[in-house]
Amino acid sequence: MVNKINGDAIRALAPTGVLGSGFLESSFKEGLRRKPHFIGSDAGSTDPGPSPLGAGTTSFPPRAMKRDLRLMLLGAREAEVPLLIGTCGTAGGDPHLQIVFELLQEIAREEGLRFRTALIHAEQDKEVLKDKLRAGRIKPLNPAPEFDEDTIERATRIVGMMGAEPYVAALEGGADVVLAGRSSDTAIFASIPTHVGFPEGLAWHAAKILECGAAAATHRKHPDCIMATIGRDDFVIEPLDMESRCTPQSIASHTLYENADPFLLVEPGGTLDTTGSRYEALDDRRVRVSGSEFLPSDRVTYKLEGAELLGYQTLVIAGVREPYILRQLDDWLANMQERFKPRVQELFGGAVGEDDYTITVRVYGRDAVMGKLEPRKHGIGHEVGLLFSVTVGDQETSHAIAKTFSHFGLHYPIPEWRGLITGFAFPITPAEVEQGPVYRFSLNHLLVPADPMEPFRTEMLEA
Repeated sequence: MVNKINGDAIRALAPTGVLGSGFLESSFKEGLRRKPHFIGSDAGSTDPGPSPLGAGTTSFPPRAMKRDLRLMLLGAREAEVPLLIGTCGTAGGDPHLQIVFELLQEIAREEGLRFRTALIHAEQDKEVLKDKLRAGRIKPLNPAPEFDEDTIERATRIVGMMGAEPYVAALEGGADVVLAGRSSDTAIFASIPTHVGFPEGLAWHAAKILECGAAAATHRKHPDCIMATIGRDDFVIEPLDMESRCTPQSIASHTLYENADPFLLVEPGGTLDTTGSRYEALDDRRVRVSGSEFLPSDRVTYKLEGAELLGYQTLVIAGVREPYILRQLDDWLANMQERFKPRVQELFGGAVGEDDYTITVRVYGRDAVMGKLEPRKHGIGHEVGLLFSVTVGDQETSHAIAKTFSHFGLHYPIPEWRGLITGFAFPITPAEVEQGPVYRFSLNHLLVPADPMEPFRTEMLEA
């Protein structure tokens, strides 16, 4: 399919920013009417935190992913163009890839379709990574946590973020549909244009806009479709809902999205340089972009992402409105937690020590979102919300500590008050909510492979 693409332009259709978030069928049909050369969609992110990677779960329910995938697959088969899905199932590990592949098989059976599917695995073998670490082929990013062979072993799952090369190899191998594990979002859309000879700077810049779907529109009403037409000297971007519009400002702004540097966007094989990019309005809906460049790296590197089990957690949600407490909130909370430690000793007969569990608190209405970075942390309103999280090695112990703590904190006194005090207002009952297993990211490192294809394994299957 890739070899059939020729001419002075290539059209890429992105139905949505993430598989499962939805899009308008009318917009998608408009995109198909414009005869795309391929259809692509991101399907994951680290935005939901480490839990999907660690637990092997997805952020969107299967029903939502299947709805989007059905429309994309039917459109791609009707148009006889490749369909590329990257970072399948939110985190792009093996269980996530399998979930999306099973949905694809269900759709194929229900619609009577038959086609070749490439599954590109991004999950890394732990023993191989240990060998790479010993060989000095794993490098820390800044900031990076402590990293050694024990870190690798503790990780529930580790994935590598692939670039464009595995997509190209899968398509050259005859795949009609590519389901990939963890990917650079932009690699999904840059792979085909760069492979067939379009300028890399334009291809990677267009891919940067495409990967979030219609998020680059001025006022996105809902997740939706967007299309880029990539030429030899520029690319043109437009939303496919006729009521939406892109402007030079909206496209330039989206180029800055999720980047540490306003002009340099680092990819596995090099850096997109938008310093000389020009953004021009073609009309009130379309924007022309030119001048983007790609600076190839002398070596390909892949970001590693890993998650390890932190423990089992129970949440306690409470509100405080008492002005006497609010005046001394930090001391009240600190003293409460310190005085609670002997209660845990009593509860478990000394079997659970203070180093075996953690109780953290977020103060909503003051600094819960930004924590130590909050510039207005000294201001406080007439009430605050408190979110306590109790984390320990098993769920039963976590729940027991949380139930005991919620009652302990409910009546914890302050010096100015005589008699029994009630400090917490619980919005739900029971006040304790079991969170289950919780994870943390344990890697922020780069893998330097001997070959760009080395860390990734591709299966070619009939669906």
